[in-house]
Amino acid sequence: MAGASMKDIKLRIKSVESTMQITKAMELVASSKLRRAKERVEKSRPYFDVLHMALTDIAYSSVEFTSPYIAQRPVKRSCYVVIAGDRGLAGGYNANILKAVAAHAEGKDWCVLPVGKKALEHYQRRKVPIVTERYGLAAEVEVSGCFSVASTLAKGFLAGEYDEIFVAYTNFVSMLSQQPAILKLLPLNYEPVAKTSAPRSLTLYEPSSEEVYNAIVPEYLAGLIYGALCESVASELGARRTAMDAANKNAGEMIDELSLHYNRARQAAITQEITEIVAGAEQ
Repeated sequence: MAGASMKDIKLRIKSVESTMQITKAMELVASSKLRRAKERVEKSRPYFDVLHMALTDIAYSSVEFTSPYIAQRPVKRSCYVVIAGDRGLAGGYNANILKAVAAHAEGKDWCVLPVGKKALEHYQRRKVPIVTERYGLAAEVEVSGCFSVASTLAKGFLAGEYDEIFVAYTNFVSMLSQQPAILKLLPLNYEPVAKTSAPRSLTLYEPSSEEVYNAIVPEYLAGLIYGALCESVASELGARRTAMDAANKNAGEMIDELSLHYNRARQAAITQEITEIVAGAEQ
């Protein structure tokens, strides 16, 4: 009985060691990719910051500025661009963003444009209306894909298919902290300048400031979506690295505990054999 118990413990130790090798490799891969992902985040931020400044300058350059992208209308339907991961083993990364969207959209008539396999599968199971399944793999979405998403959203907003658009992503705070965030894309927030105020800019736009503004908005949306995608990718890698690091520590503790049980079982077996030999000699 003692021998069988020792064998089971030894097999268990080998199994945990094999799993630990996998989690250690995944941690190293996540750490390597995270470095590049952080660089992408830092490089993406100036792009839509400049576009935002351009939009603000155009909007405030005219007292009577109007655009369909800033028109506030009764909200009948909302659209959410939800960015999740393609794989699991990243702690609560996927679950947290999906819960945040569910809470934000509660009570609304809404549809979703999922980016990432986990988001697509989640909303397919729950029968939530999906705008398109084209971006089911987040790893394959590049800058061109973000422009395509922005174009689809802008056309749908102008056509009245949805009255407000949000992007749900995970904000990369640090290696150990990632926070779900929901950002409103459309309509854009704009406070008109009072009629008594002087225009803030003397820039002339051809053919008109409204047409230039409307042409830039899809580019701006693409920049926001790309920035959100970069933040989410970095957050996923950070969450996976943290999860794998915790798994490695747990595996190490489990191996130490199993080794202790194995040594105790081995010592008990040796003691029993010695006792039987001594008892046999006395007879």
